[in-house]
Amino acid sequence: MRIISSAAAMQKVALSWKRRGIRAGFVPTMGYLHAGHLSLVREARKRAGKNGRVVVSIYVNPAQFAPTEDLAKYPRDLKRDLKLCRAAGVDVIFSPSDAEMYPAGSSRCDDRTAQRAVPASFSTYVVEEKLSRTMEGAARPTHFRGVTTVVAKLFNLVLPDVAVFGQKDFQQAAIIKRMVADLNFPVKIIVAPTVRESDGLAMSSRNKFLDAEQRSQAVILFHALRAASLAVKRKPASAARLKADLKEFITAAPLARLDYVEFFDPETLVPVAQAKRGAQMALAVFVGKTRLIDNAHL
Repeated sequence: MRIISSAAAMQKVALSWKRRGIRAGFVPTMGYLHAGHLSLVREARKRAGKNGRVVVSIYVNPAQFAPTEDLAKYPRDLKRDLKLCRAAGVDVIFSPSDAEMYPAGSSRCDDRTAQRAVPASFSTYVVEEKLSRTMEGAARPTHFRGVTTVVAKLFNLVLPDVAVFGQKDFQQAAIIKRMVADLNFPVKIIVAPTVRESDGLAMSSRNKFLDAEQRSQAVILFHALRAASLAVKRKPASAARLKADLKEFITAAPLARLDYVEFFDPETLVPVAQAKRGAQMALAVFVGKTRLIDNAHL
């Protein structure tokens, strides 16, 4: 397994694969890997083919964190991540520094965008205008601009034939698919199923922040998804009424606080007035100080 930290070196390797007709599968991550990430690696391997290459990027992207968010506290353990990737048969780890991803002559942060570690002279961003307005986009207004920008940069450096994202971040995957279509990136986007713990909690790097009591109550997200699915299985329901019921349901867990719950069209991400079979549901919940997200197709 090769470890690359230079953007120029990563692109050089990727171009050499292209010249030789070698397919590349790509899994972008922010590290602190878990079984969910490794399922994406397996999918990338399958899609790249027997003679293909699999690249995993490990980079905590400052441009997608607001000043009030947990950039500094985001869990990091590169040594552990490398061990997991080596065991999973990853060919290349791309683990760049902030200076490699956001190069510029100034180290002063841009107060207008409040993105720490992104220099003021870095001024080109990729912005999706429609799918990013609701849910995570409304709760975290600068988040998706940071995501689309870093993913576009990674696609230009890794030059993958296929990239694999997790369904847990449903809105993110939809936005990346739209960006790829709108900007003609020659990469196929695969969205792989959410991997869950035995009690239903979606695997997430942020689960590390939960203490024992918070962890036991965090399963309320999965229970809420299941309750909503059972409700609409019987008959369509008013989305507003179901949201109110779910807020009451979630806050029955003393350490849980609902950020949002939404029912929407899975293609357009437009909210729907009636929650019924075929709609998508997503929610964000604070358990203690840790913010968790999840979603389900009803």
